[in-house]
Amino acid sequence: MEIREFPKNMADIPVDLSHPQRVLVSGLFQDQVTVNDEERPFLTYIPENLEYTRPCLAAALPAGEDPAAYAEAMRLFAFADEMRLFLLLAYAPDGWSTDDAAYLNSLYVKAQARDYFVVLPDNIYLAGFGDAAAAVHAAASQCIDWSGIMTFGSPEFAEIDTEMTGQMPVWMQVTELTGKTEKILQYWRQRNHTTEDSFYGQGSDYIWVPNPVRRQSEINEEHAAQVRLTVSAYRPDHLDTAWTYISSFCRHRGQGGKQLRYRRDPEACGAVKRTMEVDGMTRLWYEYVPAGCTADGKWPLVLVMPGRGGSAETFFGLSDMSIVAEERKFIAVFPQAGIYQQKPGGIRNVSLWSGRHDGQPVDDVKFIRTLIDDLAVRLPVDRTRIYACGQSSGGMMSDVLGHTAGELFAAVAAWSALRSESILHRTFPESECGAPLMWIFGDHDPICSFPGEDTDLPFAVNPEMKASFLEKLKHFGLDSQVRETWTSWPVDWCSFPDEAGVPLAVMGRVHNMAHANYPELSWISYDQFLCQFRRAENGDLYYRGRRIGKH
Repeated sequence: MEIREFPKNMADIPVDLSHPQRVLVSGLFQDQVTVNDEERPFLTYIPENLEYTRPCLAAALPAGEDPAAYAEAMRLFAFADEMRLFLLLAYAPDGWSTDDAAYLNSLYVKAQARDYFVVLPDNIYLAGFGDAAAAVHAAASQCIDWSGIMTFGSPEFAEIDTEMTGQMPVWMQVTELTGKTEKILQYWRQRNHTTEDSFYGQGSDYIWVPNPVRRQSEINEEHAAQVRLTVSAYRPDHLDTAWTYISSFCRHRGQGGKQLRYRRDPEACGAVKRTMEVDGMTRLWYEYVPAGCTADGKWPLVLVMPGRGGSAETFFGLSDMSIVAEERKFIAVFPQAGIYQQKPGGIRNVSLWSGRHDGQPVDDVKFIRTLIDDLAVRLPVDRTRIYACGQSSGGMMSDVLGHTAGELFAAVAAWSALRSESILHRTFPESECGAPLMWIFGDHDPICSFPGEDTDLPFAVNPEMKASFLEKLKHFGLDSQVRETWTSWPVDWCSFPDEAGVPLAVMGRVHNMAHANYPELSWISYDQFLCQFRRAENGDLYYRGRRIGKH
């Protein structure tokens, strides 16, 4: 396979609006990373017609091998084609060592650069072949961010970081069980809190599973990662077997760092993928209708919007809002954002709500309005109970909808961000009706949180987002100094009630969280805020069944 250079100006490549999230280039490309002031090469393989946000596998190849020839012989390109994933090929002409852990871990960072394609940090995995297996174990022992590792070869020279903690799905193949291998196994078993007894099956001779007992927390003590070992000569089917296991996990950002979770495929969970064309662009969404939301009734509708670079498919699992929908009986819809160019000279189809294409705004408000009309015709939607929520760019869009299309929404919840003109590069007309707003963000969020104190709000926040929040208070006639505060760990809360005590605007700051969201926010947003409001057809807003007038 021919090795090419990436185009110098990705912005010159047109976007197919009938397939806006498709890669703009495909094939095998040369690239490099900087490690300890040294340039280290690697190859990137992108299958044809691949969608962004698909999984990414970084594969470390045996020392001295020609990377393209080895990948061809081992069917790695065919594997990437079949599994629909991005493939990074790391190689070491002069041999692997434990010091190469930094090189491999730099690929995790590089994969997220969005220079030529878009990969999410949730879905990046690491593999090692031959003597590269040892470097892979060393790298994964130093970096918790990989969603799983698989190695095919002896880890004999691996020097691991025993100070690191946290779960890591592991699949290993060795030809013999040596003392060094046993030490590596013991290390991963301790990190994954496995039981002493092992099982076998699914292509593995030994499977150590996590202890099922949660001793401290039903919420935060979900031990899921196993350690799997096969003792035999390498066979081609080992790659498929290992991938089937480790790709069942992803690592989502959330409170306290990145959390390992099982992958949730929308369609496998019962969601339906649909598309429509709006202004010449094919728009996509997943709709989840619980069995309990029968056609003989009317049910709330919650729009759940992913952040910049994300996708409706991945946000389905990241938010877990479909689970809330199942328990609380509402229809959950996960729309895909429009596109924009994130970097000068970069790809022009990174997903972003209210972005731009060819110098023109993408009218995502129109898309959402059209989508709601379509859903209301086909599904048993209660148009008095329509809500929006989302993270980052999706949080901005939730705020935009509450501001400019408030007559449609009874309430909105924004995670991590509010309207920001420096990002959206436009203003939106204010609706006569404004939707009540819950804004939740992390205390370590560089986009939302600012150091110091604020004279108007309980927390110091981004000036542009502060202006958006104060604008909401003004719309509802609320006094920023009339507030109620409390803490429900890990969130510090502040609400701004009207004269009747209705909390029309609420802020929540999460301790020890960066720019992220986690599934509990979906429960909090719906149970504690969204479902409390209803908007009548004439625009009147109701709180807990009590009319509070037009807002």
